Amino acid sequence: MYRIKDEWGEFLVRLARKAIEEYVRNGRVIEPPEDTPPELWEKMGVFVTLNRYRAPPQTALRGCIGFPLPIYPLVEATIKAAIHAAVEDPRFPPVRPEELDELVVEVSVLTPPEPIEGPPEERPRKIKVGRDGLIVEKGFYSGLLLPQVPVEWGWDEEEFLAQTCWKAGLPPDCWLDPDTKVYRFTAEIFEEEYPRGPVRRKPLV
Repeated sequence: MYRIKDEWGEFLVRLARKAIEEYVRNGRVIEPPEDTPPELWEKMGVFVTLNRYRAPPQTALRGCIGFPLPIYPLVEATIKAAIHAAVEDPRFPPVRPEELDELVVEVSVLTPPEPIEGPPEERPRKIKVGRDGLIVEKGFYSGLLLPQVPVEWGWDEEEFLAQTCWKAGLPPDCWLDPDTKVYRFTAEIFEEEYPRGPVRRKPLV
C-alpha cells in the first residue's frame, strides 16, 4: 500500500520545481501553498534530486540533498531540500537560471531508517536492490544512497554497501566492521518525465 498518492507526489514535484526556480531566479524562499493536502504536513524524510535531461544516469546528477529523518513537515522539507539541492550541494556549483530548462526534478519520500541487525557478513542478504536505500555510519562519518542509485548503476547488494561506505568517506569494506552501523529505508519516488513535464511515479524494478 502506497503512503503517498500519485497526486500528492505530483504536488511535491511541482512544489520543488517552483521552490528552485523562485530561489535561483529571485533569491526568494517560497511558503507552503494554501492548498497543501493535510497529509503532507506530516513529518517525513525527503530528498530532492536534480538530473540533467537526457543524460546517462552516470552523468545526469546535478544536485541531491535532503533529510533522512522525519524532522520537518513533508511540505516544508521538500522546499528546503529543493533549494539546497540546487545551490548547496558541495559537489556542484549552484544551479544557474539558464540551466532550469534542462533539469528534471525528482522527489523521494523516505520511510524512517531502520537498523540492519545481526552479524555484518549477513548484511547483503538483508537488503534488496530496487527496494532499499542505505545509510552507513561510523563515528563522525555518515553516508546515504537512495534506492534508485544501485539500480541506475547496476550494482549488487555488496557493491551497494561498499559504495555507501565510500559515500561516507570510509573504506569500501567498512560494512564488515561490527562498529559500523547500517540502516535501510524505502522510498516513493516521483519525477518529471522531462523539464516541467508530466510527473510519474518512478518504478525501480
